[in-house]
Amino acid sequence: MTEQPSALPKKALVLGGKNGLLGRAVTAALNAAGVEALAVSGAEVDYFDADALDDFLYEHEQENPDDLCIVNAAAYTQVDLAEDQPEEAYRLNAALPALLGVLAEERGLRMVHYSTDFVFDGAKGAPYLPADATNPLGIYGASKLAGEESLLSLEIPGLLILRTAWLYGPGKMNFVERILQLAAERQELGVVNDQFGSPTCTTDLAALTVALLKNGATGLLHAANSGPASWFELASEAVKLAGLPCVVKPIPTSGYPTRAKRPPYSVLDLAETARLAGYTPRPWREALAEYVSGLAPTA
Repeated sequence: MTEQPSALPKKALVLGGKNGLLGRAVTAALNAAGVEALAVSGAEVDYFDADALDDFLYEHEQENPDDLCIVNAAAYTQVDLAEDQPEEAYRLNAALPALLGVLAEERGLRMVHYSTDFVFDGAKGAPYLPADATNPLGIYGASKLAGEESLLSLEIPGLLILRTAWLYGPGKMNFVERILQLAAERQELGVVNDQFGSPTCTTDLAALTVALLKNGATGLLHAANSGPASWFELASEAVKLAGLPCVVKPIPTSGYPTRAKRPPYSVLDLAETARLAGYTPRPWREALAEYVSGLAPTA
């Protein structure tokens, strides 16, 4: 069997690649794969100045006229705050992807964009397929869905939209690290046990992104570590792996009210992604163990 040539781009501009939890991991993974990945922040270019963005893309397109990819890892991710800041959420999660998409379409550039499991309402009670009906419960999910829809309405060559979930990883505060901090300070923690999703390590998601790009995957896909978990299961496993004596207790969603409503079951089906990537993402427990082992001691 002959090996297929790699479809990796020669260069990638990663928005959110300097300060973002996911962007940093994606930038590193692309560079490791031989792609010239440039981490782009608002310091390099104003994301919302169409002319400035156009000039920025033109400059880098001249350096790589045959193969340049836009990777959008910039997003508004404050789920609860989004309920009070809908304009800002839609600005980053819907207007920015739309602007980038138009520029990508005009220039014939490839594009990767990340979305979320929160586009679903969790009523299905089984892992969601990419083609399943969406019904976001809050502003965050609705704004991310609007970004998806804007991109899918355009004709962008090689467009890849990856819905992911429950991100944690090195380089920035996240749910797992926060839980371990609290567990080091307290004897007991209560964590929600009736919301289920797909915990995802950013380094694994970045590697999966590279594999999908290499194999020329396009369209709307789900990208996460394998297996379902509740927030309680994720927190309990992290605390156990860290060897902390804190007792993690399950509580219902009603015991931890939040501004935004969350889907009770937003686990992502990865079958199509695994086929296109050429492998099944590893179980979330395995990824979590590697992540926790690399953290500095919390106690």
